[in-house]
Amino acid sequence: MIVNLLVMKNLLGKIMNKFSRPAPEVERPCADIEKAGLLARPDAEVFSEATSEVSAIQHKGNIGSGALGTGMGESRIAERCPYCSSTDFVKRGVRKKKFETVQLYLCRACSRVFTAQFVKGKKFPVNVIMAGLTIYNLGHTLEATCRALNQKFGVNPGASTLSGWVEEYVELCRYSRLRPYATKMCSPEKTIETVTMAHRQLYRFRYHRPKIALALQEFKNRNFEPLKDYLDAVSAETPHQYFQEGGRMSEVKTKFSKAQMIVHSKQNYANRLAEFVLQGVSDNKARHERLQMFMVANDSVTVASEVPVYIRKEDIEHMENVLNFKIWDRPVPEVELGVEQQGTDSENIGNETATRPAEDKVGAGVPRLLTGHIDLLQIRNGQIHILDYKPNAAKEKPIEQLEWYALALSRLTGLRLYEFKCGWFDEKDYFEFYPLHVVKKISDRKKKKVYLKNKGMAFEIPRENKLKIV
Repeated sequence: MIVNLLVMKNLLGKIMNKFSRPAPEVERPCADIEKAGLLARPDAEVFSEATSEVSAIQHKGNIGSGALGTGMGESRIAERCPYCSSTDFVKRGVRKKKFETVQLYLCRACSRVFTAQFVKGKKFPVNVIMAGLTIYNLGHTLEATCRALNQKFGVNPGASTLSGWVEEYVELCRYSRLRPYATKMCSPEKTIETVTMAHRQLYRFRYHRPKIALALQEFKNRNFEPLKDYLDAVSAETPHQYFQEGGRMSEVKTKFSKAQMIVHSKQNYANRLAEFVLQGVSDNKARHERLQMFMVANDSVTVASEVPVYIRKEDIEHMENVLNFKIWDRPVPEVELGVEQQGTDSENIGNETATRPAEDKVGAGVPRLLTGHIDLLQIRNGQIHILDYKPNAAKEKPIEQLEWYALALSRLTGLRLYEFKCGWFDEKDYFEFYPLHVVKKISDRKKKKVYLKNKGMAFEIPRENKLKIV
């Protein structure tokens, strides 16, 4: 009897072990993010003043500290009234919410109360929303993104809330249509390569690898493989000594001819992205880095930021002599030959005073080396766009700076200048031009006017050296 009971007990134990589920493994909080170094603060790097106060959620820059903000509830300072555009306003108390305190302003012109943020009716601050979108679009799951937000801000919005943000801002963050393909190409920690370069000041180069690989698969962008090769080699082959010795492109005193060029004024997605990002930035010094990180991670066409470029004197001479570009506009110097100079009989006959033009006309006055860093680099519509964020873009005209960027990148990649476009923007305005039209002038141009589809009008090509914005 006892033997039968033991046999039945063993039999029941085998049946229970066969059909019972194994105990779930205990998952360490943020294990996948910590494995990638996302929650560690890199002690070896010295960050710029704009990001020194920010605790980094991600090491190696995949989740940049500049994109996440210095604290929950951070917002920008109002510049004008959104109702009447008046700048005559004063502070009018605050509005306390669960996770943030919003500054209120009273406009003296229209007597209306307003805030500096246009995203309203949200339980969580706008910088928490931006951080969630950025981390998720790097390839992390909804649950991993919520854990990272909880580590940074101390709040967990939940997977359903985060999914709602992704759906709500899908028109703004166009990278969502590329995300399913990009996650199959590389892991989240390898999506964005980040290199901090000490070039007189700290620059953080960011490079979205899967995005440029997907962009080159389009037929219009098939010729831009040299650009990818150059960006791949930035972290290993950049001559950093050049950026310590050479002059800066933004400071060089050059004036290109504005004849036969037109600057187009338009609206672009970059305006919407800048307006969305900058409403959560209270420190003006951090505007560039926040905008760069958000656009590289969430925009579908921005492939890199703070791209280092340089151009040498020999490159400028080649463009002027071989390509017939008009780059350096200067007078032709003359060299005097007096009686005290020594030379051969053919050079100085009878020790008489003579003058002759200098032999090196092109090389006179040309800087030996120029360096710079491109704010944003985009690939769209079969062209490479060089963009620069400029506060109050309507008052800025960085033609020379952007032109040098295009000339340098064209020389470094071997791509034609015809395939580049330059532009500058802010939250409201966007201006662009063709850099080829600045340095290549056609003397016998037959076409007198150009038709712009987006404007629906025809404009005459300027012949005088005067900037024309249409």
